[in-house]
Amino acid sequence: MTEQLHLDDDSVTAFDATVERALSGPLRVVLDRTHFYPTGGGQPHDTGTLRTTDGDRVWRVVDVEKRDTVYHALGPAEGADDGGGFPEPPEPGTEVRGEIDADRRAAHSRYHTAQHLLSALLLAEFDAQTTGNQLYSDRARLDAARDRFTDADLDRIETRLNELVADERAVSSYSMDRETAEATLDTERTRIDLLPDSIEELRIVEIAGPSEGDEPYDRTACAGTHVANTAEIGEVVVTGRETKGPEEERVRFALAEHVDED
Repeated sequence: MTEQLHLDDDSVTAFDATVERALSGPLRVVLDRTHFYPTGGGQPHDTGTLRTTDGDRVWRVVDVEKRDTVYHALGPAEGADDGGGFPEPPEPGTEVRGEIDADRRAAHSRYHTAQHLLSALLLAEFDAQTTGNQLYSDRARLDAARDRFTDADLDRIETRLNELVADERAVSSYSMDRETAEATLDTERTRIDLLPDSIEELRIVEIAGPSEGDEPYDRTACAGTHVANTAEIGEVVVTGRETKGPEEERVRFALAEHVDED
């Protein structure tokens, strides 16, 4: 089983590892350890490169998926003269250097932390539980159990969200076994019920309260990547809403820099 290093430190974007298995159709490798994030929890996978430690061979990591373990799908490195074909896979035992696309990872971390803030805000101020979310590198959306958000609601949500960002609240994580978490934590806030029963060890992500010693503003079971402080998110813009069902609303949001690019 691949050791998922991002669960302990999601700020790292370069690491060393050893190839344990190589599979074809499509070309994939299993590493003994990885900082690459696999698709899950509404967050897309990381991309980047793997290269041999001598630098002679380079592969592009184009997809990362977790099933029984973590699989890294490989393609030709950008600019490689491969004759249009796939590169030969690294043999088991090959030592490689993994390098994650830092800009893509940073965008996902900012959006994921913003989504946690938004989920906590909607629950605290609108009694609207999050029912789903999807993040991208330039936008995100969140579904909530709410009959309808008005334009005034959206304005209020955007204002409060940016106040929370500007508060410079610390973001931290720790591990807890599921039985203890279910017995001691507010499961409505932590959303443990959304996780498969097979997950017994939980990673809890907390966003600090307004003052030292206060209860966390948000406490959620989550394996995703996050920033270390809400100030790193930057300005957030609520870009719209949609009704997804009788009692479900979708809120769309983006970082201000991505709205300006449209």
